[in-house]
Amino acid sequence: MQSQTISTNLNRSALFSQFRVWLEEVLGVKLEPTVDISCAKYEYTDILLCHDDELEGRRVAFILYLVPPWLCSDGGSLDLYTTDGHFQPQSVVKSLVPSWNTLVFFEVSPVSFHQVSEVFSQNKCRLSLSGWFHGPSLERPPRHTGPLVSRSEHLPRDETLLLEWINPLYLDISYQEQIQEEFEESSEIQLKDFLREEKFSQVCEALQLAQIQWTLKGPANKRCYAAACLDTLPECVSACWELLHSEAFFLLLSNFTGLRLHYLCPVDDNDDDDGGGENKDKQKKESSEKDEQAASSSNETIKDSEPSTPKCCGELRRWSHGNYTLLHDGEAARAEYALDLILPFSCAGWQSEFGGFSCYVANEEDEELLTIYPEDNSLALVYRDKETLKFVKHVNHKSKNDCSSRVFYDFSFVYYE
Repeated sequence: MQSQTISTNLNRSALFSQFRVWLEEVLGVKLEPTVDISCAKYEYTDILLCHDDELEGRRVAFILYLVPPWLCSDGGSLDLYTTDGHFQPQSVVKSLVPSWNTLVFFEVSPVSFHQVSEVFSQNKCRLSLSGWFHGPSLERPPRHTGPLVSRSEHLPRDETLLLEWINPLYLDISYQEQIQEEFEESSEIQLKDFLREEKFSQVCEALQLAQIQWTLKGPANKRCYAAACLDTLPECVSACWELLHSEAFFLLLSNFTGLRLHYLCPVDDNDDDDGGGENKDKQKKESSEKDEQAASSSNETIKDSEPSTPKCCGELRRWSHGNYTLLHDGEAARAEYALDLILPFSCAGWQSEFGGFSCYVANEEDEELLTIYPEDNSLALVYRDKETLKFVKHVNHKSKNDCSSRVFYDFSFVYYE
């Protein structure tokens, strides 16, 4: 990535004409007369996470800083990333601190990953004019897609595990029926005090142990959080993992949701159901009809006669200052019907203004469908379709307490029928 900093007084005419001509000479690229420009205002905890700016013929990005005296400790720097062999952001190689009347520009390319770091100052505003000069885009290599997350069938564990771990309230059949009715109405539910209190406390304490090894998950343009190495988990944490992966738990989830996550789950053939389950079945039917148009009737008959085996994938995550996940093209391309499970630990006192909450949005729309806030021992279940995506909001500086960062954990599982 090329970058250069110059200090000058610019007016609109100079930026759109003389400066553009100078840029053409420096870069050896013919730029179009049209220039995108806007004003950006960053205040305390504001951040612009890692991205590459490649869109609609953007060729050169620029930022003119209009800031008061600014220090590195104020945050808000422009961070430039190196990239790996897959053209994915790897690490910050250079940070440019904003300075009054300073213009920064760089070429937009498949490796022009950058971010505006979080603003830490509570009494300064990072004001700037920024935009893009347009021109012929550089040839972009195929977008890298990471390996698919491994899915597995349930572990052979019986209901004894449920009796040992789960609040007896949720094992009552009549109460499970109430939960299913509510879930089918809205496609989501939160079950408070889900684990037995003593089990929940044991896991919270064990999550603090140094024996757990954590791996930072990336790349930065998609995610940044720590995931536990499963073979380093303390015994009680590993047992909780087994619970969520067990055959008995698959059946329990079927009873909670009506989804076919176990062969003992009853099949509901009532097409006159007025609940949310009808909407869910309608979504699947519409998707199935599209598939039928692209397949022969004989192949489709074979497909329908072969029920899929319920599977799941999951991880234990640690969330602290600077962590997040982002929506990205790869996630949209792989979207499918699934049941999400989130079970948080050690988040007492966590406030929504810290970030770290999960957001569900409609694909290619700004509409926010649902927000799940971290809450101790509250099991969140969310059924999503192919048009629903999710992300975890950036954990900001407000989560820091004195010199240390507040931390919480969660089990994040996805179940497939």
